[in-house]
Amino acid sequence: MAKSYYSTVFDHSADAIWTVIRDFGAYTVWVDGVDETYIEQGNAGDAVGAIRFVRMGDTRIRQRLLAHSDRDRFYTYEFCKPYRLPVRNFVATIRIIPIIDANRAFAEWWTTFDCAAEEYDRWTEFFAGSFAKWLGSLHSRVVS
Repeated sequence: MAKSYYSTVFDHSADAIWTVIRDFGAYTVWVDGVDETYIEQGNAGDAVGAIRFVRMGDTRIRQRLLAHSDRDRFYTYEFCKPYRLPVRNFVATIRIIPIIDANRAFAEWWTTFDCAAEEYDRWTEFFAGSFAKWLGSLHSRVVS
């Protein structure tokens, strides 16, 4: 099983960061390059089982919310079929943790997945790079 990971620190409170990202259907609010996103069938963005549709240019993906916690400031999701990428068993989590010193936030995003052995480096680097880019977008959205 492969794993990709990225983390960063925000000079904002964990609550402030969580407020921006907590809605699973709100990618357009904080991720650059996302043209459209919504939760299918009118479900809430924090309802476990909700399916998020995301369009980035010609790319369309669907993801299912597996877990969501306001108390622990995280959510976990998986890809829905049909899979756009040649990975299987993809499960990702984004979590925001308070840093008490200076009321900052630690954000971490990781995924585990299976892929062909010869594709391991490609996909672990791809997801880690994507998480870095998207958390970079979040940094630009929460500038004071």
